[in-house]
This record gives sequence, structure tokens and C-alpha cells, in this order.
Amino acid sequence: MAGYLGVLHPLVTVERNRSETNFSSHYVVGFPIGMNIWKTQQLGFSVEIVPTIRAENGTGRVTNVLFHPGVLVNLGHDFTFAGRLAFETSGRYGVTPVLNKIVKRTKTNSYFVAVPIPARFGNNRAASVTLGFQFGIVF
Repeated sequence: MAGYLGVLHPLVTVERNRSETNFSSHYVVGFPIGMNIWKTQQLGFSVEIVPTIRAENGTGRVTNVLFHPGVLVNLGHDFTFAGRLAFETSGRYGVTPVLNKIVKRTKTNSYFVAVPIPARFGNNRAASVTLGFQFGIVF
């Protein structure tokens, strides 16, 4: 069992005939907080909660909280695949495949980088796909 904290930056979101990039007219950041439970060395379960903050026009606010359970698959060489379900307080839902890599190990924790690719549906909006970058610490 391991807990982790991270910082998530959605880089670009594509929805129908438009795209939206982070860091342009606004800034969005998420803070994944989760727990991994490994059943075997190859297969595990993970659950995370991700509050998201959006800063725009001089103000910031929590815009969404994501409940993100999923399956972990150890790919070897410190790579892990996470296949997650997604349930957002914004009314959206979907799936998030994530490729994760441990980049540094110490005696007490590990540091990781990850590339999530969320696909979202629902809430009277077109389907969307986002490319993100995440980093964090496992303890």
C-alpha cells in the first residue's frame, strides 16, 4: 500500500471543433491525492481524489472535484499503467488512461511523472480529450 500527492497540469483539451490550452487566458491546476493497493506485484487498485482550481481574470476558485478509481498494471522498469474511471462534480464522467514513471527512489519515498489522457462525456457538452502532465511523490 502506498499513498501519493501530485500536481496536475492539463496542457490542451480538444472538444468538437475547438481546442483550449492551459496557461493562455487562464490557468488550471489539479492536486491528485491517492492510495495504491497492490494485490500482486503486477496488479493493483488505486483510488484518487483530484480537486481542480481555475485562475482567470485575477480570481481563482475550485471548479471541480474528481473521484478517480482504477486498476494498476506494473509494466516493469518503474513504469505503471493506470486505467481509471472518472466521476466529476461538474457532472462529467469518463475514463483516464495514465502512463506513470518513477524517476527517483529514496529510502522513504519515490518521485514520479505521469501523462494522463482524460476522455470526458456528459453534462450537455461535447465529448472531450485532454493531454496532461503530472508529477508527484509516493510515500
